[in-house]
Amino acid sequence: MSRAGDMRVAVMGAGAVGCYYGAVLARAGHRVTLIGRPALAQAVSERGLVLDTAQGRETLSLEAVTGPEGVAGADLVLVCVKSGDTEEAGRSMLPHLAPRAVILSLQNGVDNGERLASVLGRPVVPVAVYVATAMEGAGHVRHHGRGDLILGAGGEGVADHLNAAGIPATVSDRVRDALWAKLTINCAWNALSALSGKPYGQLFASEGVEAVLADVTAECLAVAWASDVRLPEDMLGHVRAIATTMAEQRSSTAQDLARSRRTEIDHLNGFIVREGERLGIPTPANRVLHTLVKLVE
Repeated sequence: MSRAGDMRVAVMGAGAVGCYYGAVLARAGHRVTLIGRPALAQAVSERGLVLDTAQGRETLSLEAVTGPEGVAGADLVLVCVKSGDTEEAGRSMLPHLAPRAVILSLQNGVDNGERLASVLGRPVVPVAVYVATAMEGAGHVRHHGRGDLILGAGGEGVADHLNAAGIPATVSDRVRDALWAKLTINCAWNALSALSGKPYGQLFASEGVEAVLADVTAECLAVAWASDVRLPEDMLGHVRAIATTMAEQRSSTAQDLARSRRTEIDHLNGFIVREGERLGIPTPANRVLHTLVKLVE
């Protein structure tokens, strides 16, 4: 890993999450390459990446490309593609990765790090991501709140660089639990936000929503315990808190549906349904939400 402020960073799958962390790292002096859709690459190449935060707006100059060759020479690769694209992204990156590169999976779901490592044949650091962001347009990302990361084993050196850049990062040997906690929050909120089109604060105030959140959370807890995952005792409290801490945010699933893009619902509520079937645990609330989003999708 290079000296602080002198890393070469590639962001594979530069959507809202990838653009936000790429922007923060670029602001700290790192050389960042975004790998994303043609519209993003053109906008960033011509005008820079626009970042809106509570502190105001800034425009950052960084490289943006469309192909996986953008990871070549990178010290740090942030993989931010949708869960359904994990293997394909890994195969496309493989010929271009430097032997020294540290790879972080900043993705929803709980098994992306393992799936990516199996394709790459090298370690991947799983990361639980807690940030509220949205793309306002090509090359324009808005930060709504938080931004902290929990890294798994192998992320010790990277965490120092992230913290120095202003990204709160810790390393935990229980990152799997953190990923499941994030999964539970996503299962509770994402589909409801997508189907209603409402941000979390308005959604929580709607009739019947609090009871659905409780049902979904209870199912996730049952599957987690049967999978030897230990979630917080007040997991439902963490779920409910999203209505306040991210009141104006709509879920990534809602953003995908609004753009007529494939969602990650198979790796959220769908994952709980599949694991429930495997373990003999009923998951009717998750099944209904998964089915409804698939119908809309």
